[in-house]
Amino acid sequence: MAPHTIDVCAVLRSAVNQNYGNLLTRDTGMAVRHQIERELAAHREGGITSLDFSSIGLMDYSCADEVVAKLLVLLQNDDITRGGYVVFRGIGEDHLELVESVLTNHGLALVCLCEDGNPRLIGRVSEAERRAWEMVRVRGQAAPSELADEFGFGEDFVAGVLDELSRRRLVRRGINGFQALDVADTVQ
Repeated sequence: MAPHTIDVCAVLRSAVNQNYGNLLTRDTGMAVRHQIERELAAHREGGITSLDFSSIGLMDYSCADEVVAKLLVLLQNDDITRGGYVVFRGIGEDHLELVESVLTNHGLALVCLCEDGNPRLIGRVSEAERRAWEMVRVRGQAAPSELADEFGFGEDFVAGVLDELSRRRLVRRGINGFQALDVADTVQ
């Protein structure tokens, strides 16, 4: 299945009929989020979509709240993607602190493909969630039984942590365990 990318700047220009790449004002953020929601709803079930922020210039807190946090809430409730996943990319250093603040305030997290090509978790996650996510990311896929010894806790504990990461759409449940979001497939 070919990767699907949504260029947030193109959505911005279309949603507010402007020729600039700045996410400013809550109304602008809401218009962009609604258009992204429609595009995600029309996309394939269970796939990974990349939201590309690389052409976004300025972004204020209200837009980060609308476009990132409120969208993640919908994703976690599975209201728009029917089992799909979203990976964020192109969130520059100038936006990172703002996005992390919004996510932390809402108790949310996302997978972001960084400029160095490595995925990382951004937002609020427990140390156990971060550690389990990293272990799955390095392996590509793992079952709780495969991680229990290295993790230092029992299989039930690890399964609970992975279940929570799956509920939060940060890993996906596969037939043989939990899978890292294959962010390489989202780069075009």
